[in-house]
Amino acid sequence: MADNALELRNIDMHYGYVRALDGIDIAVRQGEVLGLLGDNGAGKSTLLKVMSGAHQPTSGEIRVHGAEKTFGSPADATHSGIQMVYQDLALVDAQDIATNLNLGREILRRGPLGWLGFVDHKAQRRRSTAELEKLGVRTAAVTRPVEMLSGGQRQVVALARGATRVNGEQSGILLLDEPTAALGYEQTQQVQSLIRRLADQGVACVLVTHNLPLAMSVCDRIAVLNRGRKVADIPVAETENDHLVGWITGARASMFATASEAS
Repeated sequence: MADNALELRNIDMHYGYVRALDGIDIAVRQGEVLGLLGDNGAGKSTLLKVMSGAHQPTSGEIRVHGAEKTFGSPADATHSGIQMVYQDLALVDAQDIATNLNLGREILRRGPLGWLGFVDHKAQRRRSTAELEKLGVRTAAVTRPVEMLSGGQRQVVALARGATRVNGEQSGILLLDEPTAALGYEQTQQVQSLIRRLADQGVACVLVTHNLPLAMSVCDRIAVLNRGRKVADIPVAETENDHLVGWITGARASMFATASEAS
């Protein structure tokens, strides 16, 4: 069995008297796609923010490839090999695909021009093309501005940008927040295929989604949150749509309920 790439142990998150997360234990292995499901207010976004370093938990432990970590900011999580792909994509519309793929890791020109901060755009385009080919991504030319792309193409660029940062010598963790929320069927299929290819290359993926068919088709395992607690954690092959809906709505008892709670 593959090692855990990311593991959270007994995570609590309090906002004053409100307990957003209550004793969450969750892990994702290298090369695995973990679906994170739950109704609005279940704690999915809060948990994702804890994973990405945007929020610091009230208590609990975070481990990356077995090493305990403390994230004071998203930059700390990034340095540990974790990348977050936000629902709003965070792309620069006026810039081309290559520039967006290289944001924060620009290739500077050699010599005095590089010292002055001039970017080597040709080198960035070559690197971007090679990285997209490695990921098996077929999209527009890397010189095309993002504002001219379709919704599916934009999502693929955002996913590819995250993937190029986590798919190094030690495969990292990619956190995906509703990646198909505004996409049609064909565009969703394109994004789904890319997620599976990333997992096949060893990337650990955590997918937050309300799309149950997507979760059932692309995920290896699904965890369900309800009012800040984990109520299910099960391989996709061992569950079905009705069970997931029951856990999400609370109509089905938690897999981890005590005898008194179950009754």
